[in-house]
Amino acid sequence: MAREHIAALDLGTTRTVVLVGEIAEDGLRVLGKGASRSQGLRRGVVVNMDEAARSIGEALRAAEQDAGARVNEVFVGFSGEHIESVNSSGAVAIASEAGRGVTREDVVRARESATALKIPSDRQVIHVLTQDHIVDDQSGIHDPCGMSGVRLEVRVHIVTGAVTPLRNLRNCIVQSGMQVQELVLDTIAAGEAALTSDEKELGVVLLDLGGGTTKVALYHHGSIRHSAVIPAGGNNLTNDIAIGLRTPHEDAERIKCGYASAVYVRPDRDNMIEVPGVGGRESRQVTREELAFVAGPRIKELLFLAREEIRGSGFEHLVGTGIVITGGGALMPGIVKLAEQVFGMSAKIGGPQEFPGLESDGNAPTYATSAGLLRYAMNNLLEKEWLHGTEGGLLDRVISRIAALM
Repeated sequence: MAREHIAALDLGTTRTVVLVGEIAEDGLRVLGKGASRSQGLRRGVVVNMDEAARSIGEALRAAEQDAGARVNEVFVGFSGEHIESVNSSGAVAIASEAGRGVTREDVVRARESATALKIPSDRQVIHVLTQDHIVDDQSGIHDPCGMSGVRLEVRVHIVTGAVTPLRNLRNCIVQSGMQVQELVLDTIAAGEAALTSDEKELGVVLLDLGGGTTKVALYHHGSIRHSAVIPAGGNNLTNDIAIGLRTPHEDAERIKCGYASAVYVRPDRDNMIEVPGVGGRESRQVTREELAFVAGPRIKELLFLAREEIRGSGFEHLVGTGIVITGGGALMPGIVKLAEQVFGMSAKIGGPQEFPGLESDGNAPTYATSAGLLRYAMNNLLEKEWLHGTEGGLLDRVISRIAALM
């Protein structure tokens, strides 16, 4: 039986990850993975094409070797301070023929009406995500097809990005040897892997703590209601440590990953941290308490910025379950406790859930975006076939596989 192969590229500021997966009779499975240290990127934006392409190529070759398969096209998870989002709605009249009801074409027309916004020439639409449908006065409808009414309204979440950074990103990926199948905001991808359907339904905030940016997404009633990219992340903390402890940037990153904590740590004179000096100066030792005085304010600032973004969205009252933290920053000890203090609600670490092929390290929050990209790719292919009525496509094959197993 034929298998559908899909590939995902998580292009982070500090780490590049490629996953190769397949859609088979037993569902979605990861075949191979590869990772490299990101270079040529700053806050999610390409600043050096050659360096970024080399990083992508290194991760790609490792994933292809692990999977035993070649990759030509890829779904790309990305971020950047140029990303903006807005909620919109559009409505169309439903034909009055007896027994007709809402059709797929009506849904497409309503979406087109909702996206008829005046977008500046230097920006482009990346996502149009359906929130819900309203038939006459009945709201909260996921699939309105077949329902009777005279007016169909759809509410959507639109994500846009600056044309030039997006074009550079595409060119960089092509230079590494792949074609871009679709660009996907990494927060949306991470939500596919790290959030449960109950969390999305009851209301949840996804907080992605990356190296160059901090991403926020709020879900309610199964769909995204607000998203934002904050141009600050773990690299800001690394810089603070480098300056505060007077140590090279590379050593500051090592100290951050190995010793930094989001909450106060009781001093332990028997567990000192070796801090190399700059420019040949002698090394010295500091306590974790001294490190906390340097790192703590920056970590708290990042969480406060995310909290203010949620409060400013007007949707904070919809958060019924709490905060789910992903990204490299989620690995920092004490981050859950500090997030609960800052946001005033429960928090937890989120990673890929029930993902065959990632059993050994798939629970790590650093894999949330790349794993979610694979799931997004599969769901997106199914949705497109539904919207356009494609016959004999992926949707039919998936249904047939499920039926064969019953």
